[in-house]
Amino acid sequence: MKKIYFQFVAYSFFLLLFLMASCKKDGFLGQTTTSNLTEETVFKDSANTVGFLAGIYANVNFSFAANRFTYGFGTPNGGLDAASDEAEVFNSGGSTALAWETGTINAAVATDDAYRKSYTNIRAVNQLLKNLPKSPINTFTKTQMKAEARFLRAWYYAILLKHYGGIHLVGDSIYNYTDKIPAARNTYEQCVNYIVAELDAAAQDLPTTQTGVGYGRASKGACLALKARVLLYAASPLFNGQRLSGTKNADVLGYPSENKERWKAARDAASAVISLNAYTLYTDNSTPGIGFQTVFTMRFNTEYIFPYMSGTGNVDLENLYQPPSRTGQYGAFPLQGLVDAFPMKNGKAITDATSGYNPQDPYAGRDPRLDFTVIRDQTLLQNRLQSGLSPVNIYQGTFNGVPTGPDAVHRGTVTGYYGNKMLAPSAVANDFIHRTDRVLPLIRYSEILLSYAEAANEYEGPTNLVYAAVEAIRQRAGLSPYQLPVGLSQADMRQAIRNERRIELAFEEQRFWDVRRWKIADATDNIQTTGMEVNRTGTAVTYTIFPVRKRNFRTAMYLWPIPQSEVAKSAELIQNPGY
Repeated sequence: MKKIYFQFVAYSFFLLLFLMASCKKDGFLGQTTTSNLTEETVFKDSANTVGFLAGIYANVNFSFAANRFTYGFGTPNGGLDAASDEAEVFNSGGSTALAWETGTINAAVATDDAYRKSYTNIRAVNQLLKNLPKSPINTFTKTQMKAEARFLRAWYYAILLKHYGGIHLVGDSIYNYTDKIPAARNTYEQCVNYIVAELDAAAQDLPTTQTGVGYGRASKGACLALKARVLLYAASPLFNGQRLSGTKNADVLGYPSENKERWKAARDAASAVISLNAYTLYTDNSTPGIGFQTVFTMRFNTEYIFPYMSGTGNVDLENLYQPPSRTGQYGAFPLQGLVDAFPMKNGKAITDATSGYNPQDPYAGRDPRLDFTVIRDQTLLQNRLQSGLSPVNIYQGTFNGVPTGPDAVHRGTVTGYYGNKMLAPSAVANDFIHRTDRVLPLIRYSEILLSYAEAANEYEGPTNLVYAAVEAIRQRAGLSPYQLPVGLSQADMRQAIRNERRIELAFEEQRFWDVRRWKIADATDNIQTTGMEVNRTGTAVTYTIFPVRKRNFRTAMYLWPIPQSEVAKSAELIQNPGY
């Protein structure tokens, strides 16, 4: 029975069974729809029960997804990277990402996936918990399945919480269409407490890590890591002492008063993950910083705490991010501001006069993570259906005023860059030969180290342990020296940690949320974004920064609007301020 439980069922089977948890359009938490399957037929069979749980796992990556937003007839147009100051959308056609860029986001425009998918999966968890006792599965396996389900319920509530603030907690309820469904939002504090309690309970019945065929499923480490993330957000300026106003129930937007002890709770939660001694930063000393690239190409590693198990032999990210010469398309384009955030290899910011930065040779001597995050002019990439590497030509040669070459700036890319984060150097878009077994890092150890450093610095200042956490990441990155300057003030360390999060966790669904929880998005997202033009004449090369788009941000955009279709159903469901 354990063997049945730990095997992943084919995805087509997952999706078929997951119809059991789908919601009709007219239901806020709508009644389950079925085909020829019923709760009785699903849960009286052990394989179907396991498949039902696997179906709940199937959507855990939707908020993280690089192709989350679309335009036109479902054409990808970036993810939260494009909705932040990391990247520019692929196409200026209407999409949720573009609305975030331009400041035109509203309840009618914003995708409802966070609300719809999260509550759909929460309802599915409740169905599983209701029916699991009668399923013909042994007690040990049932205990672990229940714990995994509770983790997943907490996962989807955490997605709701970071999007909207306090939301409606349904407990174990499964509503039918004839039921009066409560829609009033719980307070932010109640939501945090509920999520933390669920994670604490689930952690008691799960192994510290999952291995073998169980890799990718919830573990004690994943429970503690998600708890650390939720508590870090709760301690942050946006929520710790409610900073937003304009709704009838202000406590749904955060804690009414600030409490420094919330930073201690976040610090201790991250410390609990570190103390498991189960996770490490992947290192490879063959080339400075190469471990940072390699870890994202590995299917199994001890840095990923909660991975999303992509199919083997995939080129999903290559299809999105690689340049047209490698048949990639539709991925968001990195912005110059992100490129400039990477320091020199000596750890000094490029704005430091002693750093050695040369604006006419801007990529020389930089933090190795830059090349592993961004494809620039002359980056060497694998060729499709061929062996060997060749350079990407983004320089702006023109013929009759039109940039030449499919990868050229203003033709293939609107910023002069393509994304390279998490791409496998041996993989090529739409290629049956050069592929990868990569999985996606929904939570990894670097985040925990940086969360610990941030929370500890806010609570007690830049202690030796704070230095050690940040320097471990810089050392793996290949900086030399990797040590931070001694004697940093709390404010200086805060800035160092924030920039380290920006570059270490780029394109991992962090920056969009970080600038909001720090309540600095009115500065980071009210900007003129820029890109880079490269011109080559013989051996002479010139680099020119050019404007891409004027970004706009308004206070309402610190939170997402609750879908208008949901607000219209009940006077109890109060919209977020500014929408």
